[in-house]
Amino acid sequence: MKNVENLELIIESALMASNEPLSLQDIANLFDTNKPSKNQIKKVIDDLNKSFVKRSFEIIQVATGYRIQVKTGYDEWLSKINKQSSTRYSKAFLETLVIIAYKQPVTRGDIEGIRGVAVNPQIIRNLIEFEWVKVVGHKETPGKPELLATTKKFLDYFNMTSLSELPPPEEIEAI
Repeated sequence: MKNVENLELIIESALMASNEPLSLQDIANLFDTNKPSKNQIKKVIDDLNKSFVKRSFEIIQVATGYRIQVKTGYDEWLSKINKQSSTRYSKAFLETLVIIAYKQPVTRGDIEGIRGVAVNPQIIRNLIEFEWVKVVGHKETPGKPELLATTKKFLDYFNMTSLSELPPPEEIEAI
């Protein structure tokens, strides 16, 4: 039992200390000897979450692994801790991101065609800098424009494990 308790404490502390989500392999690699299996790690994560039921935080799975985060519903109080204004994105930024997420891979020209206006190059640069979008190739047309697609960091930021978790397009149009 002591080994299981130690394993729980090691996994919990690793997830708390990490700035990035940890994959099952990342967690297993913490051990030089007596490496736990991925199934053992997954079970410990499930057990930890059961013990966190009455806590304000939980372990969630995102595209690149697992992380500890505050449960939904505490933002009203937490916003008072960080005096900086919350990040607000322009309508053009969000529209561009939504088009890339739903239509990928997509070119800048495709985005402009859908939006009906030119895309500010800074928006694409920012999306790439945030590592939410990357160039995945070039379209076989004159000028060979870049094809853009979302990344695992995009999924992580929005608490998703895959693009199938995006809301249906009808919900987006309603907003």
